[in-house]
Amino acid sequence: MKRNEWILCVTASTLLAAITLSAAERTVAGGPAGVDVKIDNFSFAPAAITVKAGTQITWTNADDIPHTVVSDDRSFKSKVLDTDEKFTLTASQPGTYSYFCSIHPKMTGKVVVE
Repeated sequence: MKRNEWILCVTASTLLAAITLSAAERTVAGGPAGVDVKIDNFSFAPAAITVKAGTQITWTNADDIPHTVVSDDRSFKSKVLDTDEKFTLTASQPGTYSYFCSIHPKMTGKVVVE
């Protein structure tokens, strides 16, 4: 393999790895359709989102066990969500909101409202 081809291959691989890693924390331009966060395998996916004020965010529990969605400042709190249950919030106030599952506090996420 020629040196230029090797450099191009390494560069492309590095770029692909960076894109893949950034998927864990993504910016979402929330629109009328809203934004979905999946609860599965003791995690929120995506773990961090950025939305415009007025965007609806829906968390869906895809796990076999119950979870909750509770902001650190208690500005929003879901009921206990069983499998396939949903919690929807309209992100109205700009700010950064860290949240967690009150049953499994190591499960954390973040919503940034612009």
